[in-house]
Amino acid sequence: MPKLSPDAPFLHNGAETVNSVFGRYCEVGADSRVLNSEFGDYSYCERLSDIANTTIGKFANIAAMTRIGPTDHPMTTASLHHFLYRSEYYFDDAQPDPDFFAARAARRTVIGHDTWIGHGAIIKPEVTIGHGAIVAAGAVVTKDVPDWMIVAGCPAKPLRERFSPQIGARLLSLAWWDWDHARLRDALPDFRKLPVAEFLARYEGR
Repeated sequence: MPKLSPDAPFLHNGAETVNSVFGRYCEVGADSRVLNSEFGDYSYCERLSDIANTTIGKFANIAAMTRIGPTDHPMTTASLHHFLYRSEYYFDDAQPDPDFFAARAARRTVIGHDTWIGHGAIIKPEVTIGHGAIVAAGAVVTKDVPDWMIVAGCPAKPLRERFSPQIGARLLSLAWWDWDHARLRDALPDFRKLPVAEFLARYEGR
């Protein structure tokens, strides 16, 4: 098991990161690729994840073989092929198309705090996954997902809310994901055993 660090992400074998930043205690699974993205504190992805142009909150749980922010091909030009923008691969006197890559990088996907992205899920560019939301295994998410919502299917549809609006609002106010490392450790037994309402009652106002 890896020993995670506040100083640098733990990269498993074959993991590749390009133009990306990581918070404390982050982990990138084996043979995953993270491009032009940000991981908040304690967030991780499992093996064979492919994440591009994505801003990820804290404590995100991203399962294996997920695809987040998959990049698109041009659909309004005469060809879809990447010889249009990776032109230097094919022609000695051609350069890549910087405008195309800039437009692609600007289409950000956003993943909230304490989310769970299930095995094999796909989340399209410019989609926001709310705090505490769950994306079921194999789902294809093409629209924003509200806080605390569970979605599944292709395309993904809401199944149910994890918590009532009142509990959700209290969790957002508590914002435990912003606690420091020592406070998280002190509260660990309560995180493990208390139902959410009891946890809130114990820690609100402290």
